[in-house]
Amino acid sequence: MVQHMKGTSNKREILGSRACMSGEMSSLQDIFSTNQCPTTFFTSQGTDVSPKSDRGVCKKHVLNLCSPPTSLQIVKHHGVEGERPMIGDRVFVHYTGRLLNGKKFDSSLDRKEPFVFNLGKGQVIKAWDICVCSMQKGEVCWMLCKPEYAYGSAGSPPKVSANATLLFEIELLSFRGEELTEDGGIVRRIKAKGEGYNNPNEGATVQVHVQGWCGGRLFDSRDVTFTVGESDDVGIPLGVDRAMEKMQKGECCLLYLKPKYAYGKEGKKEYDIGSNAELLYEVTLNNFEKARESWEMDLNEKLERALLVKQKGTQYFKAGRYSYAVIQYQQMVNWLEMEGGTQREQHQNIQALLLVAHLNLALCYLRLREYSQTVENCNKVMELDPENEKALYRRGEARLLRNEFSLALVDFRQVLRVNSFNSAARSQILICQKKIQEHNERDKKIYANMFQRFAEHDAKVCRIKRKKEESGISDQNKQGIKRPRLSQDGS
Repeated sequence: MVQHMKGTSNKREILGSRACMSGEMSSLQDIFSTNQCPTTFFTSQGTDVSPKSDRGVCKKHVLNLCSPPTSLQIVKHHGVEGERPMIGDRVFVHYTGRLLNGKKFDSSLDRKEPFVFNLGKGQVIKAWDICVCSMQKGEVCWMLCKPEYAYGSAGSPPKVSANATLLFEIELLSFRGEELTEDGGIVRRIKAKGEGYNNPNEGATVQVHVQGWCGGRLFDSRDVTFTVGESDDVGIPLGVDRAMEKMQKGECCLLYLKPKYAYGKEGKKEYDIGSNAELLYEVTLNNFEKARESWEMDLNEKLERALLVKQKGTQYFKAGRYSYAVIQYQQMVNWLEMEGGTQREQHQNIQALLLVAHLNLALCYLRLREYSQTVENCNKVMELDPENEKALYRRGEARLLRNEFSLALVDFRQVLRVNSFNSAARSQILICQKKIQEHNERDKKIYANMFQRFAEHDAKVCRIKRKKEESGISDQNKQGIKRPRLSQDGS
């Protein structure tokens, strides 16, 4: 929506911002019609938003001059009052780019779809990252950017020459935070960018300041130190722990956590947080010390550390903290899966630890209802031990829960071939057979009903066809009867 400026007539005119942008001549054209140098116009009337205050990126709210400026000026709205996009946000914009001579060189409107990018990640020219950060949802502005904030000495042939100053008209349609997980359970919005390019790794020691909110209520605010992968030990939720590996020193970010990455079904009694609550955390990474990477350790150190994390993983598993147990067991795999060992004893130790890690991962994923991961880890076990009873049984369980009854039946029968006394496998076989029978009966009913409907439809078509044929014969008979001609005397 738009509004009239001071000095307009009583008549009000409402124009959509995008409609004006999509005209053959954009409102930027008015600058050229006044014979002003666009650079002079922006540096005198625009707002300098460049970080160095060198007027390399100047921004001005748009005046719609579709009518002459002396009679009517319409200001496109400044956007919805409230938050602005942050570093890392996924932003959706419409734009038109012009050279200083007014020639259009690019426009998302011509493509009839918004342009989408992640803010502050270097996916666009510097001026865009700077300017869009200052905008609000729905805002439309002009932007002038000097070469060092645009395409520089390289230009963007063939449309943009070297060392070109550019003009853009940008409309910020919407924005959303960066999803750190595939399921969207952790969303990050960066308030202050960190320094450097190093991130904490699994096992790193981090020093952070955290503030946690639940439904607008602040329930936690403290400085805390923990090991990445073990935040549960200090009452910090999994979502904060998982975000650590994406952060840099000095970064301050907001984390929006779904229940799976917060306190889950159990909630957190000490904070008066109920079941399946969504949380908001503000986290500042003050400092960290990275753990030794796999390539920095020799085999003996890896074997020693694998035993330690195995023990830690078992503690988490017994406490029902399956996601944290997964982190520990996965570290064992990461350290050892590419190792062979130069001695027979080393090789045997590696194989034994990998087998245990994959078996435990399979069980954790089974508890977490991530059945594909269960099957994958069971397959890894059977590469090491093709007749492993636990792996066969757990894979059968996962397949049964995925409604893959025939495959599950094969696994449970294989368990009995390995151990004929496994009564649990016998019970599962009966369940599989019952499920297969129920499935077949359901299919039979579905197909029977389907065939019945087909038969009824065919019969209906035949009846209609027969009626039409009978009606046609009747009409022909009527037309074939000749009326008797009367004699002149009427007899």
